[in-house]
Amino acid sequence: MGDEFPDVTLAAVQAAPVYLDRDASVEKACLWIDKAAEAGADLAVFGETWIPGYASFAEWCGHRRFGSALRRFVLNAVEVPSPATDALCRAAKRAGIDVVIGVAERDAVTGGTVYCTLLFIGREGKLLGKHRKLKPTMYERIVWGEGDGSTLRVYERPYGKLSGLNCWEHQMVLPTYALVAQGVHFHAAAWPGWTGTRQETLSAAFAMQAAAYVVMAGGLLRESDIPEDLREIVRPMNGHSGIFGPDGRLLAGPLDDEEGVLTAKANLGTVMVHKMIADHGGHYSRPDIFRLTVDRRPRFRAAFEDAPVEEARESEAGAPEWPSTPAESLSPASCAPEGSAS
Repeated sequence: MGDEFPDVTLAAVQAAPVYLDRDASVEKACLWIDKAAEAGADLAVFGETWIPGYASFAEWCGHRRFGSALRRFVLNAVEVPSPATDALCRAAKRAGIDVVIGVAERDAVTGGTVYCTLLFIGREGKLLGKHRKLKPTMYERIVWGEGDGSTLRVYERPYGKLSGLNCWEHQMVLPTYALVAQGVHFHAAAWPGWTGTRQETLSAAFAMQAAAYVVMAGGLLRESDIPEDLREIVRPMNGHSGIFGPDGRLLAGPLDDEEGVLTAKANLGTVMVHKMIADHGGHYSRPDIFRLTVDRRPRFRAAFEDAPVEEARESEAGAPEWPSTPAESLSPASCAPEGSAS
């Protein structure tokens, strides 16, 4: 009979955060994780920087309210790990499902840089890893730093290989191919939740190019969800969440202007069939013509050498080296977070 794979239920969670309130948003996210589990989900995906909300106010950096919004944004950002991530991990374990959720991640060392980050949380209640957006788009550069290649990975899950990207990383092309080359089967596409971002077109394109299921999770922010003092500078978002099959067909949604959990059945065998037609990480590639090198070494701001000179020389053989070797010569597991696949 050959291999058989169980069906998997994918879920796009579309709900409004408690805008610029980290703790209240975490509490609400935990409730929606439970709702996704009640809907039968094996994987639940939330939108871009769902906690504490998408920073559309950066478009109005000259507005008199911008300083107040920025202060609330950074003070309500999420450090990794922290009590906020611990609460999300407990919720995933209690619900028994995997969760991918967007957060505004605050640098735990300096406190002064915020990243657009996707958290990957396993049903075991553990943080599998994170992905920082590689290039913020337009006014997002005012509030977000840039990620590096160390988080451009897929994660081995019971149902297949899972990846994720934020918003216009899907427009960048090369991050898509880096994930396709790792054999992605299921993909979390996190968006602010506004149809003007081309999110439906780019999510469908990823599904077809990767021959993978794509959960397009958009954030939702109605005017009533925006604090009254920020309504002049915060853009409402209509959500527009959906789920695509590996042929690019829309399996569920889109859902606009309301909270809800969209679900769709998926199967790894279906992915394999579509990859057999056009496997861009396999037979549909041309390595004799094209070659993509992805530098997955984490970037360090500074190297600190505290030992006296003579002591340092004696221990030099066992000391960690400043990264200097070509990326392709590194072992795939050399900087992989727990549970990731090369």
